[in-house]
Amino acid sequence: MMKHSIWLYILVSALVSYLIRVLPLTLIRKPIRNVYIRSFLFYVPYATLAVMTFPAIVNATSTPVSGILALCAGTLLAWKGKSLPFVASVCCIAVLISEMFL
Repeated sequence: MMKHSIWLYILVSALVSYLIRVLPLTLIRKPIRNVYIRSFLFYVPYATLAVMTFPAIVNATSTPVSGILALCAGTLLAWKGKSLPFVASVCCIAVLISEMFL
């Protein structure tokens, strides 16, 4: 019984994933002119990336506090326009220092 349900789960997942990609291509032929829908579609990739990344940042360290400190430091430096290697280096150093003292 368990073996059949796994294949059913895989089939449903594949079908849902396929439909999500194919339906917009087949149903929407004209360019989207609605400002609100265009704005929503513009921010979907950023929101998805944030939802996947932020929990991983906090849980990647041995304590959530060091992950949160690194997240805050990285956000602040990125907001100030610093380069990605600099931000990543400071985040690593923040995790190292915070885990040494926690």
